[in-house]
Amino acid sequence: MAGYGSQRVLGRVIVLILLIIVLAIGGLIWFDYLAVIDAKVLLSPLYSLLGLKPRTQQTLTDVQTLSLDAERLAVRLEELNLRSLELDKKEAELQKKEAEIEQKAQELQERQKAQDEREKTFNLTVQQFENRRVNIEQNARYLVGMPPDKAVKILAAMDDQDIIDVFRMTEEIAQKEGKASLVAYWLSLLPPERSAELQRKMAGKPRTLN
Repeated sequence: MAGYGSQRVLGRVIVLILLIIVLAIGGLIWFDYLAVIDAKVLLSPLYSLLGLKPRTQQTLTDVQTLSLDAERLAVRLEELNLRSLELDKKEAELQKKEAEIEQKAQELQERQKAQDEREKTFNLTVQQFENRRVNIEQNARYLVGMPPDKAVKILAAMDDQDIIDVFRMTEEIAQKEGKASLVAYWLSLLPPERSAELQRKMAGKPRTLN
């Protein structure tokens, strides 16, 4: 019985030793696979026995290379992202400046249009004034060529300002031609009140047709 008990104890010890060896070898394989330790030399026969390809330094180098490539790619992507943000900012600034330029161009266009309208109005006013001057000069020459009494009857029917304009044109024509003006004689033929009112307006409101 004692011999049987010793065999049982010896068997258990052998089993435990084998279990420890298996666990040790398995741990080495696992740590070598995770690249925690480098056990290529020790495990090479075992890899060959199991038909596995042992981990090489090239494999580790490839992993490191891939890791570096991934880091470079991440850095590059970050640079591209920053560049994209910068371009977006510049594009927004350009759009803002373009809007400002368009607004200024529109303001200049409106100013030019207003200037054109003012110039057109001024030219029209000048044309009207010139037309009026031509008409007044023509009327003054007609009246000068008439008998004074008939000319005074026509003048008496006109507005005061029209009479004043004709008087001034008549005096201007007489001065240019070196002749005596009929204005004083016409005034003497008008009713005294009308003549006095015309002379008062001519003295108080000087006006030129030039």
